Amino acid sequence: MHSDQTNFQGTDDSGYESNRMSDEGSPMMMSPWNQPSPWSTTSPGEDGLIGSLVREEGHIYSLAAAGGLLYTGSDSKNIHVWNNMKLLSTFKSNSGLVKAIILSGDKIFSGHQDGKVRVWKSNSKDPKIHKRIGTFPTFFDILKSSMKSKNYVEVKGNRTALWINHCDAISCLSVNEDEGLLYSGSWDRTFKVWKMSNSKCLESVKAHEDAVNSVVSTVDGLVFTGSAEGSVKVWKREGKGKNMKHKYVQTLLDQECAVNALVATKDGSVVYSGSSDGMVNFWERNKELSHSGVLKGHKLAVLCLAVAGNLVFSGSADKTICVWKRVGSIHTCLSVLTGHTGPVKCVAVEKAAESSTSGGKWVVYSGSLDKSVKVWSVSEQMTMV
Repeated sequence: MHSDQTNFQGTDDSGYESNRMSDEGSPMMMSPWNQPSPWSTTSPGEDGLIGSLVREEGHIYSLAAAGGLLYTGSDSKNIHVWNNMKLLSTFKSNSGLVKAIILSGDKIFSGHQDGKVRVWKSNSKDPKIHKRIGTFPTFFDILKSSMKSKNYVEVKGNRTALWINHCDAISCLSVNEDEGLLYSGSWDRTFKVWKMSNSKCLESVKAHEDAVNSVVSTVDGLVFTGSAEGSVKVWKREGKGKNMKHKYVQTLLDQECAVNALVATKDGSVVYSGSSDGMVNFWERNKELSHSGVLKGHKLAVLCLAVAGNLVFSGSADKTICVWKRVGSIHTCLSVLTGHTGPVKCVAVEKAAESSTSGGKWVVYSGSLDKSVKVWSVSEQMTMV
């Protein structure tokens, strides 16, 4: 870990705009995060930059955090595990760029450039040791499927491939804990559904005419996909096991610029999409998923999104992270986190250890193409000035 000696950037070059809100309310122009500071860390209990994690191994493409542990994936062949700002362990995936990481129980799922999902588990006696316990699809399932011609489908480039195989990079992962399902989205324009307990591919859905950049499984069997073609689609899961089918429901967004990120609130009441035009669109379940507003806070593409409590975080190619607070349908920009020197590619949020049950204190991790991960302390109880 290297200490970050860069000062916070001022509002002039952070990409801050006066219309950083969805409907009404005023931005927090004098945010403590936007004030000059000679230090890279903050005192306990304060909001702001805690520190930076730097490994000169490539751009940071994926993050996942739980239980005080942070997992980072890059275009190296390593996944790093961090605890309390210190490198705990490293495990090699041997498959190049790690595009997505998601956690489920005691398992770590990683999505890769080679179209495979790999499953990892830490040693119960020594949490520093991680062992690969599986790959989706399994070698046996590939061998078994290849015996029958009906299992081959046409893919781009006038080629054929097994339907259980992604034939291009995996870009995103989502887990439905209640049903024990893992969703993988790919540049091959499909999303696939996997049963986590036995590694079986249950279904492959040709979802878009261009790369699937994001997939999110929410409550009541609803699944949302966002694509480089500029659309956000809704799918409904019906049936179980081999009889499971995801049926197309509707298109929420159809635009020229790419959709790069999707996220939903924990209860599935609000869905957000981030696009290459710098906009964050959102839809509300209680309004039958009608378009509810736009968050305008970035000068360049929105590349990643996260939600925690009543807060929404949008990371952008403009090197900033906007922190939005939602009250009903109204979103107000509380602040802009600045300090990265490259596009912010991924963001993850975890409840702060010292946060009370009613507190609303969060630890935010942001991964960038500047090869660093920054760690921030963010409070939901900030007052506007």
